Amino acid sequence: MEFNLKEILTAFMVLFAVIDIVGNIPIIIDLRKKVGHIQSEKASIIAGLILILFLFLGKSILNLIGIDVNSFAVAGAFILFFIALEMILGITLYKDDENTASTASIFPLAFPLIAGPGSLTTLLSLRAEFKTENIVVAVIINVIFIYIVLKTSSKIEHIIGSSGIGIIRKIFGVVLLAIAVKLFTSNIKVLL
Repeated sequence: MEFNLKEILTAFMVLFAVIDIVGNIPIIIDLRKKVGHIQSEKASIIAGLILILFLFLGKSILNLIGIDVNSFAVAGAFILFFIALEMILGITLYKDDENTASTASIFPLAFPLIAGPGSLTTLLSLRAEFKTENIVVAVIINVIFIYIVLKTSSKIEHIIGSSGIGIIRKIFGVVLLAIAVKLFTSNIKVLL
């Protein structure tokens, strides 16, 4: 095992931007109002397990259907690009289905809000560039942040306000856009 602080921080920031737990605070608060109580521990642990399992099994699944990691990383760059556009422009390209009170901590919170298509694609894109152990540490740190945000979402919204959340979302959108461009350019060279 070879831990690299730079890789861990980069992978953490990329996942943090894609998961966008701070930007999702309004959705989390709305979900709390609809269903009452959200199990923060359960949602965080399930999301973390989904992310880590996909990190290890995703490549095997791709190999099974004949797709290499670099091709998946290029496809992931497009998804990150569109997620970044959603964050920057305040538009919605992906619409969630309605949820029920009994499963709100798992669906839509753990999946697909936290461990959704963007974060799963990002994991395999990161795996094309970084060591797996560094990505696992980044996932664990993100799960800790997710848990803290879920537990304190009402307080966070009250402190920074809706305009503060909007600003944070746009900043992470620009960062994510730059990461999408980097992922695309570094992996397209390998394919060409």
